[in-house]
Amino acid sequence: MNIQPVVRDAATSEFFDGAARGVFLVRRSTETGEVLAPPAVQDSVGNTDLEWVAASGLGRVVSWAFVPRRGGGSDTPVELTIGVVELDEGPWWWTQLVDIERDTLTAGLRVRAVFPKSGPAEADEYVPVFTPTPDE
Repeated sequence: MNIQPVVRDAATSEFFDGAARGVFLVRRSTETGEVLAPPAVQDSVGNTDLEWVAASGLGRVVSWAFVPRRGGGSDTPVELTIGVVELDEGPWWWTQLVDIERDTLTAGLRVRAVFPKSGPAEADEYVPVFTPTPDE
């Protein structure tokens, strides 16, 4: 798996605390109950009182692209699969799709979040990527 190192900042610290525990956190409006993607700062009607809540970590693939890149200290190109997953709770999440064969990737494929460490440094965070659910 080829993941770029990710380091937290003040706005992402709670999200990455959840990821380190293997929990995908989303935002929820305390006023409307609307479930939002993690980077949201307000709900669809402008309320800014949001709380972090655990999501199931499950979803369906909406779209994807294959992105060639060099990595791992080698000149051999590595193909990353980048996708959009609609979480079961509703928000869409841009992510890396892993452990999926190119010819088996289809819209609607059920996936679940897994949380590999993004790099070897102590400051490198655990990040959610998505892999097919065991029943797929």
